[in-house]
Amino acid sequence: MVEIKQTNYNMAQKQLKSLIEDEHNLIAILSNASALINDNLDQVNWVGFYLMEQDELILGPFQGHPACVHIAVGSGVCGTAVAENQTQVVADVNAFPGHIACDANSKSEIVVPIHQNGKVIGVLDIDAPIHNRFTADDKIELEEMVKIIEEQLN
Repeated sequence: MVEIKQTNYNMAQKQLKSLIEDEHNLIAILSNASALINDNLDQVNWVGFYLMEQDELILGPFQGHPACVHIAVGSGVCGTAVAENQTQVVADVNAFPGHIACDANSKSEIVVPIHQNGKVIGVLDIDAPIHNRFTADDKIELEEMVKIIEEQLN
């Protein structure tokens, strides 16, 4: 199973590079990235981006049910990822201090910070309807997806 998932990530990473190689509009890049990631990951119920605006995270392009619009830096999983400037992998969102429940069906989450010119400009946020959905391999591969986006932006 790990090999299949690795192959899917490799293919998704190649597809992402191809989709965004000639694009420089942030919203267009993130819109296609959220759709591509959503199409390629199993057992997820929300894939999207939050972008920094006036010292808070604001909802950006996503795939899934309607979501929270404003998230303070340091609040919830997304805000913690920004405050600590590191990927957050949460096996059980209900056990995460200060978790913001935008969708009661979400049970686990991964959030990867996005950088431009050395500064956090947003996050990739993925929710799953099962506990323990995201592995160390998912963390590595999703951080690589974000690096592809960052390289296009910088």
